[in-house]
Amino acid sequence: MSSVKRFFKAIFSWRGFVALLFVLFFIVPVVQSWRIETLRENAIRTLEKNRGSRVIVLIHRQESVNVLGIPVVRYINIDDSEDVLRAIRLTDKNTPLDFILHTPGGLVLAAAQIAKAIKRHPAKTTVFVPHYAMSGGTLIALAANEIVMDPNAVLGPIDPQLGDFPAASVLKVVEKKPIRRIDDATLVLADQSRKAIAQIVALAQELLSGKMPAEKASAIAQRLASGEWTHDFPITMEAAKQLIGLPLSTEMPEQVFQVVRLYPQERERQPSVFYLPGPRYKTPEPAGHETALR
Repeated sequence: MSSVKRFFKAIFSWRGFVALLFVLFFIVPVVQSWRIETLRENAIRTLEKNRGSRVIVLIHRQESVNVLGIPVVRYINIDDSEDVLRAIRLTDKNTPLDFILHTPGGLVLAAAQIAKAIKRHPAKTTVFVPHYAMSGGTLIALAANEIVMDPNAVLGPIDPQLGDFPAASVLKVVEKKPIRRIDDATLVLADQSRKAIAQIVALAQELLSGKMPAEKASAIAQRLASGEWTHDFPITMEAAKQLIGLPLSTEMPEQVFQVVRLYPQERERQPSVFYLPGPRYKTPEPAGHETALR
């Protein structure tokens, strides 16, 4: 019997089938995970070498739980702040920090710890926002010496949320409704809302201090935390510059996008976005011919 026949006979036997399933379900995922982890480390190491910095990545994706497909939204939490603070402690005071942010936000406590640690670092600190850094992510960005955004990236308001309610909206209810018609729980919530907004404004002012006049820092902090917009309002790069007055750059290194691409969202369905790989650009054609897309 030829070796090919023996191979197929082994596969289609019940023992071979069990072995094949074992390889597909256990060995292949481990190898793939090791491969993607190696690519991430190489990409981050290359970026650090090119910029002479310590690179810290904080990326949150919406993931799926095993076979059930239950969406789980990841956000900035205490585990994240502990890891980031540990990385900063291990960084020499003369080494710049490059922070790659891709997050919907999260706990104020965790975001504040990260932001203050970035603010205290003596060397230059840069936050890169390739796609979005909302809420607590924006709070962290305010702490850096430089914010670098892709032209299509967005930041977000930092107005505090108390449970399911925006703090600013709770205060609006108390202002417009007669106090005799407001229950005690709402009044307590309003008191907490007032304190939360004041605390976030003070924190934002502290993070912006030293980078601009105190009056400008106060105005930016008030506008971002006051509830002028909905909490998920996308603050574009142009709006952040013109409406708010944040100092921004669009000099985004291509390696930053490479790092983000190596943190893919897990897929259990056909992807909704597809395109042929590689860049597209126009090249001039000889006279009498139309310009072609290559």
